[in-house]
Amino acid sequence: MPAPSPSAGERPTPTILGVGAAVPDQLITNADLVARLDTSDEWIVRRTGIRERRHLRPTETLAELAARACTDAVIDAGCNAAGVDHLIIATITPDRLTPGLAPAVAARIGAAHAGVLDVNAACTGFLYGLDHAAALIESGRARHVLVCGAEALSRITDHEDRATAVLFGDGAGAVLVGPGATGRGIGSFVFGYDDTLADTLYAERDAPKLQMAGQQVYRHAVARMTEAAQELLARNGVEVEQVDYFVAHQANARIVTAVADALGVPHEKVSFNVEWTANTSAASIPLALAAAQRDGHLKPGSLVGMVAFGAGFVWAAGLASWKDT
Repeated sequence: MPAPSPSAGERPTPTILGVGAAVPDQLITNADLVARLDTSDEWIVRRTGIRERRHLRPTETLAELAARACTDAVIDAGCNAAGVDHLIIATITPDRLTPGLAPAVAARIGAAHAGVLDVNAACTGFLYGLDHAAALIESGRARHVLVCGAEALSRITDHEDRATAVLFGDGAGAVLVGPGATGRGIGSFVFGYDDTLADTLYAERDAPKLQMAGQQVYRHAVARMTEAAQELLARNGVEVEQVDYFVAHQANARIVTAVADALGVPHEKVSFNVEWTANTSAASIPLALAAAQRDGHLKPGSLVGMVAFGAGFVWAAGLASWKDT
């Protein structure tokens, strides 16, 4: 059912009402990569935790994939796309340089009157979008906001570079945010950046292939995500034991494990969806949320901790109650 209307004068409490996910049909396994690169399945799994990833075919569009995820999120929430007030899409790989991805997705799902916007914040983009969505609900400027992370990283991956070819995949995940029960809702977020390290992970306009200094990225990702999550918990007055499920950006399993261990989060409360999706940048957290709901890790009222780190460097962390209506 649609979320209830807040009482007159009451500040709406934003919550996640529904989630959706979509991945391409084309499956790329480690065996496929081993057949043409100087690597092995054992090395890929040990270093990254990844076993397979999905890639869009040349004739497929990211807009179509994102539309599937958004439609599923609206259906999961028991709502209708015609009632979506804003659509925020986080992506660094839109189908065109311009226009953005959001107008094409809104048209496909039937969100005829929605404000549409693309956000480029690398792997943290989904959390930036979620923060904006919560603010729109709290201010009363919107009632339902779709936030989608959608990436076609296969388009900017050097498939001959064994250091990066194994890491990246394509996918889309979305959540519908709307007013929920009075309570925690979507809490205060933490954001940060360090432009001095931008050359450690980047792609140029005239050479659109991802370049990465892996060891430096690993070290900074673990440190910054751990610090951001600790600050997030303190800012929201929450102990780590109170978080029901923890979703970090699925860059690789070693990073997720290191952050969880530094925070003292038991592994059974941590998402390790990267095994089946690889690194999907802005799509990774909503894809992991959809998998967590499917697998029974998220129930109405569950408190979810989310943290991400990406090119820029930029990082972000957020707390959200799950379907708390």
